[in-house]
Amino acid sequence: MLSKRLSSITPSFTIGISSKVSQLKKQGQDIIDLSIGEPDFSTPDAGKDEAVKAIFANKTKYDLVPGIIELRNEIVDKLYKENNVKYDTDEIVISNGAKHAITNALISILDYNDEALIPKPYWVSYPEMVKLVGGVPVFVDTKKENQFKITPHEIESSITPNTKILFLCNPSNPTGAIYTKDELQSIVDVCVKNNIYILADEIYESICYGNEYISVASISNHAKDITITINGFSKSASMTGWRLGYSASNKTLAKAISTVQGHLVSHPSTISQWAGYGFLINAKDEMRQMVEMYKKRRNLAVSMLSKIKDLDYIYPQGAFYVFIDISNLKDKLKTTESLSIQFCESLLQEEKVAAVPGIAFGMDDYIRISYACSNDDIVEGIHRIDRFINNLNK
Repeated sequence: MLSKRLSSITPSFTIGISSKVSQLKKQGQDIIDLSIGEPDFSTPDAGKDEAVKAIFANKTKYDLVPGIIELRNEIVDKLYKENNVKYDTDEIVISNGAKHAITNALISILDYNDEALIPKPYWVSYPEMVKLVGGVPVFVDTKKENQFKITPHEIESSITPNTKILFLCNPSNPTGAIYTKDELQSIVDVCVKNNIYILADEIYESICYGNEYISVASISNHAKDITITINGFSKSASMTGWRLGYSASNKTLAKAISTVQGHLVSHPSTISQWAGYGFLINAKDEMRQMVEMYKKRRNLAVSMLSKIKDLDYIYPQGAFYVFIDISNLKDKLKTTESLSIQFCESLLQEEKVAAVPGIAFGMDDYIRISYACSNDDIVEGIHRIDRFINNLNK
């Protein structure tokens, strides 16, 4: 018999859509995939070369649970120079991707029925991760006029005696919104006052298009002490399949996270870690080139979406998504169930375009598209979305 815990877990919408798209493409269908959050660039040669060197140097044995010392030292240097936060090497734990880093942190912090505040819209896996470790996800409504960024008042209104941690995805998946320093300071103040941890998911922090990016932990010593910074190499280094992430936290938390990881997986692949090391020391220019390309694609996507009268969207300042408001189409789709699922299923069936229904992020009046794809796919995909909506209006 399966555990009762699994009965409350919702399968990943994004993985499910990706699998369906793969099946349709294998059948020869002309699918434009605007759903997946995966860079279309290859892993930089510097990362691949370092991994190959490690293989032939036989660096394939067990290593330290929190990760190889060389990579952790480079991450310490990166966080100091780029994020203005000073960590020691023993405060960094390398993991099998950012998802694993988050799970390690939640296991280390949450007891049964402890509550985690999750602002809406949220990344699809946050609530399921909380439930899997015995915690309770508490969803916090935010406002469109504030780009769905959570405010101190919204946090305080949701706090109970069981509140233990706040999720903060910055830049946001799915909206691409970025918090200012003042906004982060006000959030930190509330969390310090109420003894609440901040899980700062900064996996998209290198993909920003405007103002200087501010890490939560850099706000103050108090902020650093209550923050578990989550980051990794999937987005910035286009290393999704290498499964390499990390957490940075205070020494007590880092030791706990390392203890959890030691019993569950020992440590991440040494070869993946050497690839990450190679990226950090030799591939920063390639990362900046990727960001410039994303910015051009962002501009292309929003310029086209702005011409579709029935749609509105959150203007993305970072990451590589557009969160699109489809509420004006409610009457035209005439569904009694999920608006966003109906929209995405019909769009895929009629126009062969894959998008993610907003219900996956807790917001059924929205869909998410990704521009981590070619210009041709962006143009053709949004053209087909426009045609789909025009047909609804007939």
